[in-house]
Amino acid sequence: MSKIVHPYAHRLIILRDWKSRWFADPKKYVAYLKGDVLIRQYLEKKLRGMYISSIEIERSRKATRFIIKTSRPGLIIGRNGEGAAKLKDDILKKMDNLKLPRPEDFKLEIMEVANPEADASIVAYMIAEALEKRMPYRRVIKQIMEKVMAAHGVEGARIVLSGRLGGAEIARTEELKRGSIPLQTFRADIDFKRERATLSYGTVGVKIWIYRGKIFADKKATKSAYSTAPASGRENKLKTD
Repeated sequence: MSKIVHPYAHRLIILRDWKSRWFADPKKYVAYLKGDVLIRQYLEKKLRGMYISSIEIERSRKATRFIIKTSRPGLIIGRNGEGAAKLKDDILKKMDNLKLPRPEDFKLEIMEVANPEADASIVAYMIAEALEKRMPYRRVIKQIMEKVMAAHGVEGARIVLSGRLGGAEIARTEELKRGSIPLQTFRADIDFKRERATLSYGTVGVKIWIYRGKIFADKKATKSAYSTAPASGRENKLKTD
C-alpha cells in the first residue's frame, strides 16, 4: 500500500532543514517546542496578507533569532523600520504571555523571496486571496498556473481546490496540473503548501505543489531559483548546524 507523505518532511536532511533549529535541556524542551508552535501560529495570523513564505526560528543559549521570508518586505519593515520594531516588541510580549524566558539577545530578520511565483506558500495565499474576493475559481487557478509555469526554474505544478466551489450546495474538488511532479524522487525540489480561503458560504481548501527541478550533491552549482536574499540587499548566510 502506498503512503501519502508531506513533501517537506519527506526531504528533511536530504534537501531541507528544520524550520526550528535549536538544542535545549530536556526540562526546557517542551516549553520551547510549545513556544515555537504558538508564536509561529500567532505570526502567521498577524502577518496574513503580507505574502509570507516561511517563519524560521533559531535559538542558542543566550540568543534567539526569528527569520521571516516574504516577497514584500516593505510591508513588514515599514517606514524607517517602524513596522519591524513594533513586530519585534509584539513577539517579545507574546513570549511573556506564554511564560517563555526572554532571550538576552533577540534578533528579527526579514528576508526577501527572490522568485515569489516559484514559492508554494506565496502562490497558495494568492489563490486564497483571489477566492476571498469572489473571483471565479477556474479563472483564478488558470491565471495563477500560467504565472507559476512562467517563473524561472519551475518544471511542473499542481493546484487542487476542495470545498463549496462557486457556492454549490455539494462540496467537490477541482484540479489543474502542468508539467511533471515526481513526488517519490528524493532529490526533486518540490515545494508544498496548504491554505484556506474563508468565504461566507464555507471554507475552501487550497493545496499546491511546485516542482523546481532536481538538486544534486553540488548545491552551489545548482542553486535553486527560489533562493532568498536579505531585504537590505546584503548577503546573509544562515548557520545550519
